[in-house]
Order: sequence, then structure tokens, then C-alpha cells
Amino acid sequence: MTGRHGGQDRVWDVVVVGAGPAGASAAYAAAVAGRRVLLLEKAELPRYKTCGGGIIGPSRDALPPGFEVPFEDRVHAVTFSHEGRRTRTRRSRRMLFGLVNRPGFDHALVESAQKAGAELRTGVTVSRIEQHGPTVPDRRTVAVVLQGGETVLARAVVGADGSAGRTGAHVGVKFGQVDLGLEAEIPVPETVAEDWRGRVLIDWGPLPGSYGWVFPKGDTLTVGVISARGDGAATKRYLEQFIGRLGLAGFEPAISSGHLTRCRTDDSPLSRGRVLVCGDAAGLLEPWTREGISYALRSGRLAGEWAVRIAEAADAVDVRRESLNYAFAVKAGLGVEMSVGRKMLALFERRPGLFHAAIVGFRPAWRAFADITRGATTLAELVRTHPMAQRALLRLER
Repeated sequence: MTGRHGGQDRVWDVVVVGAGPAGASAAYAAAVAGRRVLLLEKAELPRYKTCGGGIIGPSRDALPPGFEVPFEDRVHAVTFSHEGRRTRTRRSRRMLFGLVNRPGFDHALVESAQKAGAELRTGVTVSRIEQHGPTVPDRRTVAVVLQGGETVLARAVVGADGSAGRTGAHVGVKFGQVDLGLEAEIPVPETVAEDWRGRVLIDWGPLPGSYGWVFPKGDTLTVGVISARGDGAATKRYLEQFIGRLGLAGFEPAISSGHLTRCRTDDSPLSRGRVLVCGDAAGLLEPWTREGISYALRSGRLAGEWAVRIAEAADAVDVRRESLNYAFAVKAGLGVEMSVGRKMLALFERRPGLFHAAIVGFRPAWRAFADITRGATTLAELVRTHPMAQRALLRLER
């Protein structure tokens, strides 16, 4: 199945490192194209992942055909507050977005990739990636070296092992914005769960660029906050005060966790030789909301499609051309959205009260929020096509 130092049993068309939404999407896309695909994951599945678990329209649109999302709840109402004050709830007859538990959602995506023909190996950790040297039999091959010395050979590699993974380091991904997210999974009685069913809370927080959320998932509330890395104590206080303000301090969290989200710089590479990166490994997520699932699914699908082309490339010139095409596809879509998101974050950091007033008191702002979450438009498309949004953005930038 795999090669070892000094030997070779098989060369895979595509090896994907990391079995989250980005990696599973990449493996699915390459397997559907009829290629030999190996999906590597260091954990055993299903595994817990710190994440709010919101599945917005762009995420649903990027899922494999026929994929049934394991929703824990469907959101039809959003309560907004600014540091716990000026609370208002907006409602929609149509579903805004859905909520999932990441272990089940991620595992279902991996199963879709397996049904398409991808092979899965769990409990394996990648030590390094080599494109030159004695472990690489020829220029059309990449060596993925595992802990213990085993070497897996591939014509193309997709890195989807997170922002602190080996593939991003190999490619040379550079991160600009780094944020700290803290989250608690809080089991609650049925009476409390019923009060939250179908409704989420978004609280614009006390730290620049920060916000908190409550996402209901059956008998558990996912409660979290996020803010710029650098003052972890203040972020922790925000979460504690947020939970207390909600009347949830008396319930013991089943899980308390934290994670860093990292956004790429504009000039950060997306490939190196026959290795592509996607999702968190590439630093692809929305800078303002730090939403990453839709970015993982969309960039993973693109990475899988282009990995197939790179696997078929005859020489370095062809590889370079396909790598540039992959980068262009990512930047033309997700990159534009990230650029607008950075502007929105900068404005939100300066004037969170204005954002709150607009979304709770200005109907077009609420409609825009609803359209974005449903997937009818994107933030970038909204700014590009609506003169009012363009004027508002320019006015706020002054």
C-alpha cells in the first residue's frame, strides 16, 4: 500500500493530509474524478473539533451531491446584542442556516469521500514532506514521510492539516491575522433548550473585533467568544461574563476548549511544487466573522480538482501552470471575499455600535445578513453590486 525507505509498493495519484471538511472535500473531488486517493488523518474518527458548527448557504452549496447534513438545529431567528445591551431579535420564515456537531459532520464528509473511492488511514502523523532527495524516486513524485519512517508516495499532495500543520510549513504559508476563540459545550435542561431552539445569539463584544455566540444543538448550547490574540486573559473574562450574563454559569460544561484561527496574508503561497494547501492550512477563512467551514469546503473542492491535474502533469512547467491556475481560482473567489472581510473587520473594530444599530434597526442590513447566511449572495458580491453598500463602506472608511 505504501513505500518505505529504499522501497516502493505503490504511488497514489493524490494523497490528502487531514480529514476535516477541506481534506474530505479534496479527497472526494479527486476520487470522483476516478483517481487513486489516500486520505491521512492523525486522529481516530469521529473526533471533537472546537467550532460553532454553523452551516451557511455557501457551505451547503459546496457539499457533495446528495449529502444529508446532520443538522442539530435549524436557525430561523437571531438575537443581537452589544455587550449584553440593546438586545433585539430578528426572525425569518425561511431557514437562515443550520447547526451541526463537528464530529458527526466531519465524519459524514469522510464517508462520502470513501464512497467515492478514497481510502482512509487514521492514527498516522505526517513528519515531513519531501519533493527531492533519496526518498523521492523521480521528479513526478512527492514523498509524505510518516512518524516511524514509513513513506507514502504520491503524484500530488493536498495539505488540509490545519494552520499549524506540516503541509502549510512546507509550502511556506504566511499568516497575518491571528485570533483566539474560546468555547464551551454546555448541557442544559429541556426547559432551557426549548427557549433557544431555532434561535442563536450574537453579541458584539467589549474587545476590538470581538463577538460572542450561542448556538443551540439539542440539549447542549455551544457558547463561545473570539477576539484578536494577545490578551488571552481578557478573552477568557469575556467568555465568563458572557456565560454569567446569559444565566448559564450554574451549568457545568461538558467540554471547554480553545483554538487559534489564522488568516493568510495576500502574498502567501498556496502551493509548492506538487503540493497544494487549502482550508485552514492555507489560512483561508473570513476575517471578520472568522467563518471557516465554507472556505474549507470550497477551497478543498478546488484543491482536489487541481491536484488531479497536477498528478497528470508531465513536467515542472505543467505543474507550475496548474498551480498558478489553482491560486487564481482561489483568489478570484475566496480571496475577494477575504479582502472585503478585512475591511469590514477594520470598520467593526472602530465602530461596533454602528454595526449593531444598522443590523437591528435598518431593514436592508438585516436582509443582507439573511441573504449572505442563506447563500443567496456573498459579502463581496453585495458590495460589488449594490451602490448603497459601496457608499456605506466608503463613508465608514473615512
